[in-house]
Amino acid sequence: MKIPCYICDIETELDVDFEVVNFVCPHCQTLYVADKDGQFRQRSQYKNIYFACPLVIGEVGNFRGNEYKVTGILRKNIHPDFDWIEFILQNDAKEFIYLSVSNGHWMMLREMEETFVVHDHPKVLDHEGVYFDIFEYSDAEIINAKGFFDFELPQNKLIHLVEYINPPNIISVERMNGVETAYYGEYVNKSEIKKAFPRAVLPYQTGTNMIQPFPFHVKNTAIIFCLIALLILITNWFIYRDQVEQQVFSKTMKFTEFDNKEITSESFVLNGGSSPMTIQVSTGVDNSWANVNVALINEETNDEIYANKDIEYYHGYSDGESWTEGSSVEKFNICGVKSGKYHLLITPLKAPEDLTNTEMQVTAVWNQPSSRNAWFVILFMAGIFAVIYFFKYQSEKSRWADSSYSPYPEN
Repeated sequence: MKIPCYICDIETELDVDFEVVNFVCPHCQTLYVADKDGQFRQRSQYKNIYFACPLVIGEVGNFRGNEYKVTGILRKNIHPDFDWIEFILQNDAKEFIYLSVSNGHWMMLREMEETFVVHDHPKVLDHEGVYFDIFEYSDAEIINAKGFFDFELPQNKLIHLVEYINPPNIISVERMNGVETAYYGEYVNKSEIKKAFPRAVLPYQTGTNMIQPFPFHVKNTAIIFCLIALLILITNWFIYRDQVEQQVFSKTMKFTEFDNKEITSESFVLNGGSSPMTIQVSTGVDNSWANVNVALINEETNDEIYANKDIEYYHGYSDGESWTEGSSVEKFNICGVKSGKYHLLITPLKAPEDLTNTEMQVTAVWNQPSSRNAWFVILFMAGIFAVIYFFKYQSEKSRWADSSYSPYPEN
Protein backbone atom coordinates (compact mmCIF):
# COMPACT_ATOMS: atom_id res chain seq x y z
CA MET A 1 0.00 0.00 0.00
CA LYS A 2 1.22 3.47 -0.96
CA ILE A 3 -0.19 6.56 0.69
CA PRO A 4 1.08 10.02 -0.30
CA CYS A 5 1.17 12.85 2.22
CA TYR A 6 -0.09 16.17 0.81
CA ILE A 7 1.64 18.18 3.53
CA CYS A 8 5.26 16.96 3.26
CA ASP A 9 4.87 15.46 -0.23
CA ILE A 10 6.38 12.12 0.88
CA GLU A 11 4.84 8.80 -0.11
CA THR A 12 4.84 5.97 2.45
CA GLU A 13 4.68 2.40 1.19
CA LEU A 14 4.11 -0.74 3.27
CA ASP A 15 2.44 -4.10 2.64
CA VAL A 16 -0.17 -4.62 5.34
CA ASP A 17 -2.70 -7.43 5.78
CA PHE A 18 -5.56 -5.41 7.17
CA GLU A 19 -7.95 -2.68 6.11
CA VAL A 20 -6.37 0.66 6.89
CA VAL A 21 -8.80 3.00 8.66
CA ASN A 22 -6.31 5.71 9.67
CA PHE A 23 -2.89 6.62 8.37
CA VAL A 24 -0.44 8.97 10.05
CA CYS A 25 2.50 10.20 7.99
CA PRO A 26 5.71 9.09 9.74
CA HIS A 27 7.44 12.30 8.62
CA CYS A 28 5.02 15.10 9.53
CA GLN A 29 2.43 13.29 11.70
CA THR A 30 -0.51 14.31 9.50
CA LEU A 31 -3.57 12.15 10.16
CA TYR A 32 -5.53 10.74 7.20
CA VAL A 33 -8.89 8.97 7.35
CA ALA A 34 -10.14 6.48 4.74
CA ASP A 35 -13.50 7.45 3.23
CA LYS A 36 -16.12 5.03 1.93
CA ASP A 37 -14.36 4.86 -1.41
CA GLY A 38 -11.05 3.94 0.14
CA GLN A 39 -9.49 7.34 -0.47
CA PHE A 40 -7.53 8.97 2.32
CA ARG A 41 -8.59 12.42 3.40
CA GLN A 42 -6.58 14.72 5.61
CA ARG A 43 -8.21 15.27 8.96
CA SER A 44 -5.69 16.85 11.33
CA GLN A 45 -2.05 16.90 12.30
CA TYR A 46 -0.40 15.82 15.52
CA LYS A 47 2.01 18.23 17.05
CA ASN A 48 5.28 17.40 15.39
CA ILE A 49 7.06 16.80 18.67
CA TYR A 50 10.20 14.77 18.16
CA PHE A 51 10.38 11.61 20.23
CA ALA A 52 13.15 9.04 20.19
CA CYS A 53 11.72 5.94 18.54
CA PRO A 54 13.86 2.77 18.64
CA LEU A 55 11.76 1.05 15.94
CA VAL A 56 10.49 2.52 12.68
CA ILE A 57 7.52 1.86 10.44
CA GLY A 58 8.19 -1.17 8.23
CA GLU A 59 11.01 -2.54 10.38
CA VAL A 60 11.02 -6.33 10.48
CA GLY A 61 12.25 -8.48 13.35
CA ASN A 62 12.21 -12.14 14.33
CA PHE A 63 10.51 -12.20 17.71
CA ARG A 64 9.96 -15.53 19.47
CA GLY A 65 10.11 -17.56 16.30
CA ASN A 66 7.85 -15.33 14.19
CA GLU A 67 8.70 -12.56 11.77
CA TYR A 68 6.87 -9.38 12.72
CA LYS A 69 6.59 -6.08 10.90
CA VAL A 70 6.06 -2.72 12.61
CA THR A 71 2.87 -1.26 11.13
CA GLY A 72 1.99 1.46 13.63
CA ILE A 73 3.49 3.50 16.45
CA LEU A 74 1.59 5.36 19.16
CA ARG A 75 2.88 7.71 21.81
CA LYS A 76 0.55 7.96 24.79
CA ASN A 77 0.57 10.30 27.76
CA ILE A 78 -1.05 10.39 31.17
CA HIS A 79 -1.33 13.83 32.74
CA PRO A 80 0.89 15.47 33.70
CA ASP A 81 4.07 13.96 32.29
CA PHE A 82 4.09 10.16 32.12
CA ASP A 83 4.34 8.89 28.56
CA TRP A 84 5.27 5.68 26.75
CA ILE A 85 5.51 4.35 23.20
CA GLU A 86 3.49 1.46 21.79
CA PHE A 87 4.49 -0.44 18.65
CA ILE A 88 1.88 -2.40 16.71
CA LEU A 89 3.37 -5.42 14.92
CA GLN A 90 1.85 -8.01 12.60
CA ASN A 91 3.16 -11.34 11.32
CA ASP A 92 2.36 -13.31 8.16
CA ALA A 93 -0.46 -15.10 9.99
CA LYS A 94 -2.15 -11.69 10.45
CA GLU A 95 -1.62 -11.88 14.21
CA PHE A 96 -0.98 -8.68 16.12
CA ILE A 97 1.25 -8.11 19.09
CA TYR A 98 1.90 -4.84 20.89
CA LEU A 99 5.31 -3.85 22.23
CA SER A 100 5.34 -1.10 24.81
CA VAL A 101 8.43 0.73 26.10
CA SER A 102 8.61 3.08 29.05
CA ASN A 103 11.81 4.32 30.72
CA GLY A 104 13.70 1.70 28.72
CA HIS A 105 11.55 -1.19 30.00
CA TRP A 106 9.68 -3.35 27.49
CA MET A 107 6.51 -5.38 27.67
CA MET A 108 4.64 -7.41 25.07
CA LEU A 109 0.84 -7.53 25.00
CA ARG A 110 -1.75 -9.53 23.08
CA GLU A 111 -5.46 -8.93 22.81
CA MET A 112 -7.58 -11.21 25.02
CA GLU A 113 -10.89 -12.81 24.17
CA GLU A 114 -11.85 -12.72 27.84
CA THR A 115 -13.70 -9.66 29.11
CA PHE A 116 -13.63 -8.13 32.56
CA VAL A 117 -16.01 -5.90 34.46
CA VAL A 118 -13.77 -3.10 35.69
CA HIS A 119 -15.98 0.00 35.57
CA ASP A 120 -15.93 0.17 39.38
CA HIS A 121 -12.18 -0.67 39.49
CA PRO A 122 -12.17 -3.87 41.59
CA LYS A 123 -8.95 -4.32 43.50
CA VAL A 124 -8.34 -7.87 42.23
CA LEU A 125 -8.89 -9.69 38.93
CA ASP A 126 -9.00 -13.48 38.67
CA HIS A 127 -7.60 -14.83 35.42
CA GLU A 128 -7.42 -18.62 35.15
CA GLY A 129 -6.93 -18.94 38.90
CA VAL A 130 -4.17 -16.31 39.04
CA TYR A 131 -4.92 -13.11 40.93
CA PHE A 132 -3.86 -9.71 39.59
CA ASP A 133 -3.79 -6.65 41.86
CA ILE A 134 -4.98 -3.29 40.64
CA PHE A 135 -2.04 -1.00 39.96
CA GLU A 136 -3.75 2.11 38.64
CA TYR A 137 -6.60 3.46 36.58
CA SER A 138 -6.10 6.56 34.48
CA ASP A 139 -7.04 8.44 31.33
CA ALA A 140 -4.45 8.50 28.57
CA GLU A 141 -4.17 10.63 25.47
CA ILE A 142 -2.55 9.78 22.14
CA ILE A 143 -0.17 12.68 21.62
CA ASN A 144 1.59 11.38 18.53
CA ALA A 145 1.38 8.56 16.03
CA LYS A 146 3.00 7.10 12.93
CA GLY A 147 1.97 4.45 10.42
CA PHE A 148 -1.06 2.39 9.43
CA PHE A 149 -3.96 1.56 11.75
CA ASP A 150 -6.96 -0.74 11.45
CA PHE A 151 -8.93 1.35 13.93
CA GLU A 152 -9.93 4.96 14.31
CA LEU A 153 -7.53 7.01 16.38
CA PRO A 154 -9.51 9.02 18.93
CA GLN A 155 -9.44 12.77 18.46
CA ASN A 156 -9.77 14.98 21.52
CA LYS A 157 -10.90 11.92 23.48
CA LEU A 158 -9.17 10.16 26.34
CA ILE A 159 -8.51 6.43 26.55
CA HIS A 160 -9.52 4.96 29.89
CA LEU A 161 -7.03 2.41 31.25
CA VAL A 162 -7.30 0.04 34.19
CA GLU A 163 -4.14 -1.95 34.88
CA TYR A 164 -3.74 -5.08 37.02
CA ILE A 165 -0.38 -6.67 37.72
CA ASN A 166 1.10 -9.95 38.87
CA PRO A 167 4.77 -9.49 37.90
CA PRO A 168 6.00 -10.33 35.37
CA ASN A 169 2.48 -10.21 33.86
CA ILE A 170 -0.14 -7.54 33.39
CA ILE A 171 -3.79 -7.31 32.36
CA SER A 172 -4.60 -3.94 30.83
CA VAL A 173 -8.24 -3.10 30.14
CA GLU A 174 -8.55 -0.25 27.64
CA ARG A 175 -11.70 1.65 26.68
CA MET A 176 -11.31 3.57 23.40
CA ASN A 177 -14.07 5.00 21.18
CA GLY A 178 -16.63 3.30 23.40
CA VAL A 179 -15.11 -0.16 22.91
CA GLU A 180 -13.49 -2.01 25.79
CA THR A 181 -10.60 -4.37 25.09
CA ALA A 182 -8.44 -6.40 27.46
CA TYR A 183 -4.77 -7.12 26.81
CA TYR A 184 -2.55 -9.70 28.48
CA GLY A 185 1.08 -8.71 28.73
CA GLU A 186 4.43 -9.84 30.04
CA TYR A 187 7.74 -8.18 30.79
CA VAL A 188 10.34 -8.62 28.04
CA ASN A 189 14.07 -8.39 28.66
CA LYS A 190 15.87 -5.70 26.72
CA SER A 191 18.26 -8.33 25.33
CA GLU A 192 15.33 -10.15 23.69
CA ILE A 193 14.24 -6.97 21.92
CA LYS A 194 17.81 -6.35 20.79
CA LYS A 195 18.04 -9.88 19.42
CA ALA A 196 14.79 -9.44 17.48
CA PHE A 197 15.77 -6.01 16.15
CA PRO A 198 19.58 -5.94 16.10
CA ARG A 199 19.81 -2.56 14.31
CA ALA A 200 17.62 -0.77 16.85
CA VAL A 201 19.17 1.68 19.32
CA LEU A 202 17.34 0.87 22.55
CA PRO A 203 16.83 3.44 25.33
CA TYR A 204 18.51 3.07 28.71
CA GLN A 205 16.52 1.57 31.53
CA THR A 206 15.71 3.67 34.57
CA GLY A 207 13.65 2.96 37.66
CA THR A 208 11.55 -0.13 38.31
CA ASN A 209 8.85 -1.10 35.84
CA MET A 210 5.41 -2.05 37.09
CA ILE A 211 5.89 -5.70 36.04
CA GLN A 212 9.68 -5.96 36.07
CA PRO A 213 10.50 -9.29 37.76
CA PHE A 214 12.89 -9.38 40.69
CA PRO A 215 16.05 -11.43 39.87
CA PHE A 216 15.30 -13.87 42.71
CA HIS A 217 12.10 -15.67 43.57
CA VAL A 218 12.15 -14.99 47.30
CA LYS A 219 9.80 -17.80 48.33
CA ASN A 220 11.63 -20.41 46.25
CA THR A 221 14.98 -19.11 47.49
CA ALA A 222 13.81 -19.51 51.10
CA ILE A 223 12.64 -23.08 50.39
CA ILE A 224 15.94 -23.97 48.71
CA PHE A 225 17.99 -22.51 51.56
CA CYS A 226 15.89 -24.37 54.14
CA LEU A 227 16.37 -27.66 52.27
CA ILE A 228 20.12 -27.04 52.02
CA ALA A 229 20.28 -26.24 55.76
CA LEU A 230 18.35 -29.43 56.58
CA LEU A 231 20.65 -31.45 54.32
CA ILE A 232 23.74 -29.97 56.03
CA LEU A 233 22.41 -30.81 59.50
CA ILE A 234 21.42 -34.35 58.51
CA THR A 235 24.78 -34.95 56.83
CA ASN A 236 26.65 -33.56 59.83
CA TRP A 237 24.67 -35.81 62.17
CA PHE A 238 25.18 -38.88 59.95
CA ILE A 239 28.95 -38.40 59.73
CA TYR A 240 29.48 -37.77 63.43
CA ARG A 241 26.63 -39.76 64.99
CA ASP A 242 28.89 -42.39 66.64
CA GLN A 243 31.90 -40.20 67.29
CA VAL A 244 32.80 -39.34 70.91
CA GLU A 245 35.59 -37.51 72.67
CA GLN A 246 38.82 -39.57 72.72
CA GLN A 247 41.88 -38.97 74.93
CA VAL A 248 44.87 -40.06 72.88
CA PHE A 249 47.76 -38.98 75.14
CA SER A 250 48.34 -37.95 78.76
CA LYS A 251 51.72 -37.89 80.47
CA THR A 252 53.64 -36.02 83.13
CA MET A 253 57.21 -35.45 81.96
CA LYS A 254 60.10 -34.70 84.31
CA PHE A 255 62.41 -32.01 83.01
CA THR A 256 65.34 -33.96 84.49
CA GLU A 257 64.62 -36.65 81.89
CA PHE A 258 62.96 -34.88 78.97
CA ASP A 259 64.10 -31.26 78.91
CA ASN A 260 64.46 -30.45 75.19
CA LYS A 261 64.20 -34.14 74.36
CA GLU A 262 61.62 -35.67 72.00
CA ILE A 263 59.01 -38.08 73.36
CA THR A 264 57.15 -40.47 71.05
CA SER A 265 53.63 -41.44 72.07
CA GLU A 266 52.03 -44.80 71.46
CA SER A 267 50.11 -45.14 68.19
CA PHE A 268 46.38 -44.44 68.28
CA VAL A 269 43.55 -44.82 65.80
CA LEU A 270 40.92 -42.18 65.15
CA ASN A 271 37.61 -43.20 63.56
CA GLY A 272 34.96 -40.78 62.28
CA GLY A 273 34.85 -37.36 60.70
CA SER A 274 37.50 -34.69 61.06
CA SER A 275 37.61 -32.87 64.39
CA PRO A 276 40.04 -30.61 66.25
CA MET A 277 42.61 -32.09 68.63
CA THR A 278 43.04 -30.06 71.82
CA ILE A 279 46.43 -30.03 73.55
CA GLN A 280 46.45 -28.91 77.20
CA VAL A 281 49.81 -28.07 78.80
CA SER A 282 50.35 -27.48 82.52
CA THR A 283 53.71 -26.68 84.11
CA GLY A 284 54.97 -24.97 87.25
CA VAL A 285 56.36 -21.78 85.70
CA ASP A 286 56.87 -18.95 88.21
CA ASN A 287 58.25 -15.70 86.82
CA SER A 288 59.56 -17.83 84.00
CA TRP A 289 58.63 -19.58 80.80
CA ALA A 290 58.39 -23.03 79.26
CA ASN A 291 57.61 -24.31 75.79
CA VAL A 292 56.17 -27.40 74.15
CA ASN A 293 56.48 -28.47 70.53
CA VAL A 294 53.99 -31.05 69.22
CA ALA A 295 54.09 -32.96 65.94
CA LEU A 296 51.12 -35.09 64.85
CA ILE A 297 52.28 -37.84 62.47
CA ASN A 298 49.87 -39.75 60.22
CA GLU A 299 51.39 -43.21 60.01
CA GLU A 300 49.43 -44.10 56.87
CA THR A 301 50.32 -41.04 54.77
CA ASN A 302 53.36 -39.71 56.67
CA ASP A 303 51.74 -36.29 56.76
CA GLU A 304 52.99 -34.14 59.64
CA ILE A 305 51.26 -31.31 61.45
CA TYR A 306 53.29 -29.14 63.82
CA ALA A 307 52.18 -26.90 66.66
CA ASN A 308 54.11 -24.89 69.21
CA LYS A 309 53.08 -23.13 72.41
CA ASP A 310 54.81 -20.95 75.02
CA ILE A 311 53.68 -21.13 78.65
CA GLU A 312 54.54 -17.99 80.61
CA TYR A 313 53.57 -16.76 84.04
CA TYR A 314 54.94 -13.61 85.67
CA HIS A 315 53.84 -11.66 88.75
CA GLY A 316 55.12 -8.85 90.94
CA TYR A 317 54.38 -5.71 92.90
CA SER A 318 54.94 -2.20 91.60
CA ASP A 319 53.52 1.27 92.13
CA GLY A 320 51.62 0.01 95.12
CA GLU A 321 49.74 -2.67 93.16
CA SER A 322 50.16 -6.38 92.55
CA TRP A 323 50.13 -7.63 88.98
CA THR A 324 50.16 -10.92 87.12
CA GLU A 325 50.69 -11.83 83.45
CA GLY A 326 50.15 -15.12 81.65
CA SER A 327 49.20 -18.51 83.05
CA SER A 328 50.76 -21.83 83.98
CA VAL A 329 48.09 -23.69 81.97
CA GLU A 330 47.55 -23.28 78.21
CA LYS A 331 45.36 -24.91 75.58
CA PHE A 332 45.71 -24.93 71.81
CA ASN A 333 44.13 -26.83 68.91
CA ILE A 334 45.29 -28.79 65.91
CA CYS A 335 42.30 -28.27 63.62
CA GLY A 336 40.70 -30.66 61.16
CA VAL A 337 42.32 -33.91 62.27
CA LYS A 338 40.88 -36.67 60.07
CA SER A 339 40.42 -40.34 60.84
CA GLY A 340 43.52 -42.50 60.60
CA LYS A 341 46.40 -44.00 62.58
CA TYR A 342 48.66 -41.47 64.31
CA HIS A 343 51.34 -40.89 66.92
CA LEU A 344 52.63 -37.74 68.61
CA LEU A 345 56.15 -36.37 68.93
CA ILE A 346 56.33 -34.05 71.95
CA THR A 347 59.31 -31.92 72.94
CA PRO A 348 59.10 -30.06 76.31
CA LEU A 349 61.45 -27.19 77.11
CA LYS A 350 61.93 -24.81 80.05
CA ALA A 351 64.04 -21.74 80.80
CA PRO A 352 67.58 -22.89 81.76
CA GLU A 353 67.69 -20.57 84.76
CA ASP A 354 64.41 -21.89 86.17
CA LEU A 355 65.39 -24.41 88.87
CA THR A 356 62.00 -24.62 90.57
CA ASN A 357 59.96 -25.97 87.64
CA THR A 358 60.38 -29.75 87.61
CA GLU A 359 57.71 -31.20 85.31
CA MET A 360 55.18 -30.64 82.52
CA GLN A 361 51.80 -32.30 82.12
CA VAL A 362 50.59 -32.76 78.50
CA THR A 363 47.15 -34.09 77.56
CA ALA A 364 45.85 -34.52 74.01
CA VAL A 365 42.14 -35.05 73.34
CA TRP A 366 40.47 -35.63 69.99
CA ASN A 367 37.33 -33.64 70.60
CA GLN A 368 33.75 -34.58 70.07
CA PRO A 369 33.01 -33.01 66.68
CA SER A 370 31.65 -29.48 66.60
CA SER A 371 28.71 -28.45 64.42
CA ARG A 372 30.05 -24.89 64.35
CA ASN A 373 31.00 -25.06 60.67
CA ALA A 374 27.58 -26.38 59.72
CA TRP A 375 25.87 -23.57 61.61
CA PHE A 376 28.28 -21.05 60.10
CA VAL A 377 27.13 -22.06 56.60
CA ILE A 378 23.49 -21.90 57.69
CA LEU A 379 23.94 -18.44 59.22
CA PHE A 380 25.74 -17.33 56.06
CA MET A 381 22.77 -18.45 53.95
CA ALA A 382 20.43 -16.66 56.36
CA GLY A 383 22.48 -13.50 55.87
CA ILE A 384 22.30 -13.84 52.09
CA PHE A 385 18.55 -14.35 52.28
CA ALA A 386 18.19 -11.26 54.49
CA VAL A 387 20.04 -9.20 51.86
CA ILE A 388 17.86 -10.62 49.07
CA TYR A 389 14.71 -9.91 51.08
CA PHE A 390 15.84 -6.32 51.75
CA PHE A 391 16.45 -5.59 48.08
CA LYS A 392 13.18 -7.30 47.17
CA TYR A 393 11.36 -5.03 49.62
CA GLN A 394 13.05 -1.94 48.18
CA SER A 395 12.24 -3.07 44.65
CA GLU A 396 8.57 -3.51 45.50
CA LYS A 397 8.44 -0.07 47.14
CA SER A 398 9.90 1.42 43.98
CA ARG A 399 7.46 -0.55 41.78
CA TRP A 400 4.42 0.75 43.66
CA ALA A 401 5.72 4.29 44.21
CA ASP A 402 3.49 5.79 41.49
CA SER A 403 0.40 3.72 42.27
CA SER A 404 -2.61 4.89 44.23
CA TYR A 405 -2.96 1.33 45.51
CA SER A 406 0.49 0.90 47.00
CA PRO A 407 0.62 -1.55 49.93
CA TYR A 408 3.49 0.53 51.36
CA PRO A 409 2.06 3.39 53.47
CA GLU A 410 5.16 5.59 53.13
CA ASN A 411 4.79 5.78 49.35
